[in-house]
Amino acid sequence: MPDFKNLGISDQFNLKLLENGIAVPTPIQEQAIPHVLSGRDVIAEAQTGTGKTFAFMLPILENLDPEASCIQALVLAPTRELALQIAVETEKLVSDRADINVLAVYGGQDVQKQLKKLQRHVQIVVGTPGRLLDHIRRGTIDLSQISSLVLDEADQMLHIGFLDEVESIIKQTPATRQTLLFSATMPAEIQKLARKYMKKPVTVRIEKTTKPAETVKQLAIHTTDRAKQAELMELINTHRPFLALIFCRTKRRVNKIYNVLKTHHYVVDELHGDLSQAKREQVMKQFREAKIQLLVATDVAARGLDVEGITHVINYDIPQDAESYVHRIGRTGRAGMDGIAVTFYTNADRQQLEKIERTLQIRIPKKNLNTAPNQTENRAAAHSVSKHVESSPSVRKHKNKSRSKGEREQEKARHEKGGFYGRKSKGSHANKGRGRNR
Repeated sequence: MPDFKNLGISDQFNLKLLENGIAVPTPIQEQAIPHVLSGRDVIAEAQTGTGKTFAFMLPILENLDPEASCIQALVLAPTRELALQIAVETEKLVSDRADINVLAVYGGQDVQKQLKKLQRHVQIVVGTPGRLLDHIRRGTIDLSQISSLVLDEADQMLHIGFLDEVESIIKQTPATRQTLLFSATMPAEIQKLARKYMKKPVTVRIEKTTKPAETVKQLAIHTTDRAKQAELMELINTHRPFLALIFCRTKRRVNKIYNVLKTHHYVVDELHGDLSQAKREQVMKQFREAKIQLLVATDVAARGLDVEGITHVINYDIPQDAESYVHRIGRTGRAGMDGIAVTFYTNADRQQLEKIERTLQIRIPKKNLNTAPNQTENRAAAHSVSKHVESSPSVRKHKNKSRSKGEREQEKARHEKGGFYGRKSKGSHANKGRGRNR
């Protein structure tokens, strides 16, 4: 089995990968890294969640000249969230390198703050097309000396309508650049773009994941719309997730469930398109640092979300199709970690659930929490699965890493006072349920 060193990655970056719990390259990394290191143009067809960020960023960092003060690498991303995520992942690799600077540029962020950071001799810029064009027109970003250009999730940039902006940006870069194109699909327009701007590219294809990962234990719970809120809280109290992502169909629904959980004193926040960029960044930072236990989100807002330590995904509303189902529950059970995916479904959702099962050729175990005789069985099953996730080395590692010594002492004190989630001591009028205030 190849490791990163065999792929040509130096010891310093190997050490950083190990510090972040990454020892074995994913298929896309294994296939793409040698070609990128050699300077070839690469077309990589791979889904989100396959490790493509490190597939292009590791070799870019290896080829970087820290002494050069110009921008050497540009990564274009379709959304602010993805741009920020790529920048954060890159900064993990260069956290002890004062001579390498990474900057994320995107709409909704203070331009003056970005201009101030650009004065620090930034070598790597990650951004969205609109804001990058704004900087180019201002003359505050010069792409004339870049050696590597990455188009990440190119099909999504096409879908959003960014293709003209992307071409305008490409024209600002030198013809000698290396171009790397990563896309989940290859529509005709993206193929045309590749033919126009790439030089004899190597094509790397990773088979699409048509089924959920085996590390994710799935469960479908039959309920009614009226009972769903109570059963969501019962599920949280029974499973006691470390980090849980709760998917709802609409922004209005997300806000409603967020307010219900907050009223019941859960450590929760919401993520949807109506939030300001500053608020979305704040929410994601707190979720990544495990300061928020539950995150209620829409599909669009959570696209490409990759957070270490998500133990549970809860489909409060059933996904619209099999692809959405795989994408949603793929937020857990990543990088060898165990995860749990629970889907609520009503009588009206039954056909949709069966369609998802037929498409994916799977059978999802089903429970009915409304049936009294099954309550003990259901809780026992949930406890068994949750203990399996709780004992995962990667979860234990993330828990320890995400809390300071003082926070761990506080959690220990909460355990001693009556529960993992900091319940009030027995007899308190405020002790109205388990699993709250972690």
